[in-house]
Amino acid sequence: MYQIGQYIMYGSIGVCRVKDIADGAAIGLEDGRYYVLDPLYESGTIYTPADAPKVFMRPVITRDEAEALIDSIPSLEAEPDHTRNLQELRAHYKAATESHDCTHLLALTKSIRAKRRQQQRHGRKLGQVDEKFMKQAETCLFGEFAVALGMDIAEVPDYIDQRIASGPIS
Repeated sequence: MYQIGQYIMYGSIGVCRVKDIADGAAIGLEDGRYYVLDPLYESGTIYTPADAPKVFMRPVITRDEAEALIDSIPSLEAEPDHTRNLQELRAHYKAATESHDCTHLLALTKSIRAKRRQQQRHGRKLGQVDEKFMKQAETCLFGEFAVALGMDIAEVPDYIDQRIASGPIS
């Protein structure tokens, strides 16, 4: 059970703060307990069952976990996916994003960035499917890293670049 004030990852929405745990009848929903969630990087309020969640939820990673993940980026194996079948490409990217696993999301963004560099060298642009899934993965990752590292989401890319350039900070 999550606690009021705790930050969690909620499906593809990303980081949310548990604002309240309410009785369904009190908020006009079915019986049972509900998390009342405030998304950090989107507007609105989410009401989701606390006892039988229908959407993936997990606690936000810790600062140490975020730093270890960032430090692992240079050694991540991430080959660009060059399949021409858009359905296969979408399925591959969707599996990575729906895993909600930071390592899979990092590998996905690293592989798509490598694909972008290859495309640019040939005077071409990255495809819409690649762009869409890279943005989705980075939004979730950067949002989670921002909370874990106690910084603004806009600062995360520079922090990652600096940390990788200087090597692991002990």
